[in-house]
Amino acid sequence: MKILRKMLLPFALLYGFVTWSRNLFYNSGILKSKSYNVPVICVGNLNTGGTGKSPMIEYLLKLLLPDFKVATLSRGYKRTSKGYKLLNGNETAAEVGDEPLQFKRKFKNALIAVDVDRQNGTVKLQQESAEIILLDDAFQHRKVKAGLNILLTAYGDLYVNDFMLPTGNLREPTLGAERAKIVVVTKCPPNLTKAEMELAKGKLKLQNYQQLYFSFIEYDEEIFSEATTAKLSSLKDKKFTLITGIANPKPLINYLEGNGLDFEHLAFKDHHNFTTTEITRLQKETLLLTTEKDYVRLRENFKDGQLFYLPVKTAFLNNEEAFKQKILSFVHKK
Repeated sequence: MKILRKMLLPFALLYGFVTWSRNLFYNSGILKSKSYNVPVICVGNLNTGGTGKSPMIEYLLKLLLPDFKVATLSRGYKRTSKGYKLLNGNETAAEVGDEPLQFKRKFKNALIAVDVDRQNGTVKLQQESAEIILLDDAFQHRKVKAGLNILLTAYGDLYVNDFMLPTGNLREPTLGAERAKIVVVTKCPPNLTKAEMELAKGKLKLQNYQQLYFSFIEYDEEIFSEATTAKLSSLKDKKFTLITGIANPKPLINYLEGNGLDFEHLAFKDHHNFTTTEITRLQKETLLLTTEKDYVRLRENFKDGQLFYLPVKTAFLNNEEAFKQKILSFVHKK
């Protein structure tokens, strides 16, 4: 696979030139970005794959929902529905996408919408009286001009160490990072030292106007089914099957193994749509554990107490209050 990717280097260079040119056209005003009279915050990345966008969106929802009518706008990856759709929480993941449905199930007071056309979706959410709009995975969708861009990059896979698709995993050249006012290095080891932070900072070479933060994934102490809750530690004396359909399950695997749990791991591709055959096989298992994103795709096929999910959240290693104030200052200023 690595050899094949290297052979595709000419295509990567061409793709990089195309995306660089597109950004140049937007930066120079040849292509137009539309601004809106509500605060728009974009959460995205340069790399494909998991950098922790969903936990960051949820962090912002928790921060802002007590005082504002907050909306999220996602593409709704792999959904079967078309156009703009405002979720009510009764949809299936196949209809609207797993992450939007996850947001709606957890934050019932939030406006959660999907639309490939970000401009149309933004206008529709304004008509729903949204006071703040969070753009999920929209760093490259420049038709909507976000007032604040938050760029995420995983600690073990910094964008500066990557290359353009298809040779590497970059969606655009690293120069694109300069659009972000906030950069968060995600999925750090919880015991990351200040020296290691400084080393990462040196590699990123941020601009003076950019603020850098470090975060890690914090796992819940409890696991959840539809109507049943249990301590994660209760799995220590049980064998179970872990199901993942996410970009990078390694941190979760390491965490569970670090807690002394004994399990079989069934790995699927990110946003995997489970087939009838796969569901039938999994229904034969006594105890299943999965991620929250996978749970919204699987939950209807299992009885309560058979399939559980382990929630995660973004936790900061440094300057969390400064991060919060940066977000709130932008919202109030707008």
